[in-house]
Amino acid sequence: MTNRRDFLMGFSTLLPAAAAVAVGARGSHAWGAEDPSLRDWRHFQLTSTVQIAEPAGPTRLWLPLPWSRRTAYQRVLNTRWEAPGATRAELATSSSYDVALLRVEWRDPTSVGPVTLTHHVATRDRRCDGRHGGTDPAETPGTLQTHLRATSLLPTDGIVKQTAEDIVRGCHGDLEQARAIYDWVVDHTSRDPKTPGCGLGDVASMLKSGYLGGKCADINALFVALTRAAGIPARDAYGIRVAESRSGFKCLGRGGDVSKAQHCRAEFYARGQGWVPVDPADVSKVVLEEVPGGLPMEDPRVHAARALLFGSWEMNWVAYNHGHDVALPGSRRHAIPFLMYPNAETADGMLDSLDPTTFRYDIRVREVTI
Repeated sequence: MTNRRDFLMGFSTLLPAAAAVAVGARGSHAWGAEDPSLRDWRHFQLTSTVQIAEPAGPTRLWLPLPWSRRTAYQRVLNTRWEAPGATRAELATSSSYDVALLRVEWRDPTSVGPVTLTHHVATRDRRCDGRHGGTDPAETPGTLQTHLRATSLLPTDGIVKQTAEDIVRGCHGDLEQARAIYDWVVDHTSRDPKTPGCGLGDVASMLKSGYLGGKCADINALFVALTRAAGIPARDAYGIRVAESRSGFKCLGRGGDVSKAQHCRAEFYARGQGWVPVDPADVSKVVLEEVPGGLPMEDPRVHAARALLFGSWEMNWVAYNHGHDVALPGSRRHAIPFLMYPNAETADGMLDSLDPTTFRYDIRVREVTI
């Protein structure tokens, strides 16, 4: 672990709280003064380094930023970036879902160099099981409406609506209906290790094909779409695992390479409770990966994971955003389904975020003691 003093020295040039500065291709932002109450939280330094291997013509890069809204489970304290040779390097927001990102552009491909983005994030485990109020019970009507509407890959009509109605028939109230959908998703989906990255989350195609295998962005998107179709606000939460799990499940930690530790979770909004965290995809991960050869659904460890992951998130994970159909500012291409990985485009088109031969990035995490 890194000593807090050594870590904060790296941010010694930051401006006061809520200020930002950018000089050339360098910049920093202090999201807020350090709160003494955060001393009981876990603190992480996340550093992403990106090198576009084959730039061509005007080249653009977009990196997701951690969710900066003050919550009872995550706080972003500082952000800084360096992009040598860039003609533009700035914090920006996508017009859809307020997705925060670092936008970097180069006019001359010969000037494209490595980009470094560093954050200081504090996290605390989160739980809302219906017996006590949620962590953030008040939400604006506009936000709730946003998380009820359909997206390009999460329709709320047709087969999605019919499936949701069948699942919640006879259930009453937000919590009971959401629990029925959660249980249905756990029972009917499976983790497919052959799925690239975290999956795509094409819910209608999954239901029409009858094949409900995939990874977190597929399985949790299914929960979100079905819950919205049932009339309950719900949202995906895109982020990255940053530490080993303390919950008793080895497979729910970051693993060896944080660069490949992206993970999508989900939430639904229950009246009187606020946003309730869930993660049916991680139940499927426990089934497949907790022990060699997998576990049967009736195994006590699977039952424990199933109970744990309705109403709680272990915050060995950092949330980026809740965005769908994300329009990347300055891009000449169509919106992308979500922003969880680095994205880039050149004159030749969008790069494959999962292809290390053309798009090289490395994400490293250090836990900070304070």
